[in-house]
Amino acid sequence: MECVMGVVGRDFAVVAADTSAVQSILVHKTDEDKVMVLDSHKLMGASGEPGDRVQFTEYIQKNLHLYQFRNTIPLSTAAAANFTRGELATALRKNPYMVNVILGGYDKDVGASLYYIDYIATLHKIDKGAFGYGSYFCLSLMDKLYHPDMTVEEAVELVDKCIKEIRLRLVVAPQNFVIKIVDKDGAREYARRELVSNSAPAEAPATTVAA
Repeated sequence: MECVMGVVGRDFAVVAADTSAVQSILVHKTDEDKVMVLDSHKLMGASGEPGDRVQFTEYIQKNLHLYQFRNTIPLSTAAAANFTRGELATALRKNPYMVNVILGGYDKDVGASLYYIDYIATLHKIDKGAFGYGSYFCLSLMDKLYHPDMTVEEAVELVDKCIKEIRLRLVVAPQNFVIKIVDKDGAREYARRELVSNSAPAEAPATTVAA
């Protein structure tokens, strides 16, 4: 029951995702970060099979670092999106990654941008988007409330409305979410929306019964 979403504002992009690690009917943890900081000005939110998601996002991150190390300049957001799409397309004919990606970034000459890349290597530049079961509720809200000149506060408010709708209407809804932002100052975590703690509950003190 994963959900990844993204929105582009005036000069920034926001990427948010649930933080649940789930298998079958079990929730293993509620603090799994599914939005990876690829480099100083790029974010990748991913949904899909846990092993594929972790391996693929780390593979993309390390290759972007390698490119910058070899060439002394980072890839642009568009170039990173096309590289990601190419790797998914190559794997599609061999051993496909079951991963859907929303990639956001900021470039000095272009500004903020957001890309949708699915597991069959479809690539689109978008203003707003979502993956997972939560997208059934998010996309209609985004269509109604999104506008291109959103401020950070307005974009985060839209994401919060999407999170609220997911919690309210999805049968087995994830409860915790992480929100990250990328702008001219870099990529960073903006906030977390948590209803469930991942820490173990404290044990009740032992009681003794008199004979």
